[in-house]
Amino acid sequence: MSMYKYVRELWKKPKENLQDIWKQRVIDWKKEPTTLRIPRPTRIDRARSLGYKAKQGYIVVRQRLMRQKRMRPKFASGRRSRAMRRKKVVNMSYQWIAEQRAAKDFKNCEVLNSYYVAETGQYMWYEIILVDKTHPVIQKDKKINWIVDVRGRAARGLTSAARKSQNKNKNKSKSNNKS
Repeated sequence: MSMYKYVRELWKKPKENLQDIWKQRVIDWKKEPTTLRIPRPTRIDRARSLGYKAKQGYIVVRQRLMRQKRMRPKFASGRRSRAMRRKKVVNMSYQWIAEQRAAKDFKNCEVLNSYYVAETGQYMWYEIILVDKTHPVIQKDKKINWIVDVRGRAARGLTSAARKSQNKNKNKSKSNNKS
């Protein structure tokens, strides 16, 4: 077995001593800023499977999200009918929202992919792999230089998390139409 397979197994079934380490990490992460550039991925196996390479031009960002922030904003004033209550926005997954926020903070980079890292009752953390489009190493690499011409992958719903979220919504609307 490769090293990444062992790492993946540790993520699926963490041992007791690792759970204490993760509790301490999450406590430390709560004190950090919402969007934070990190030197290397926390889950190297997942990052490598999604296209991360340990070379110049690849950036990993840890994005923190509040779990209850999917409600539409409160109405400012005036009388509202019963039909215009606050609704929950469920057509976008937390992961897709995290990708969009990271892309907004790093304007010269493009979102390649993202993956889940941790969650508590209040927050969720995702790590987003970004590619610097202006970096000469990226422009010369034939496997990744397609991303130089692309703009706004996260905003337009072209990442894998966005596509999954959109497919779930299409399936829900089809099942509602049938009944």
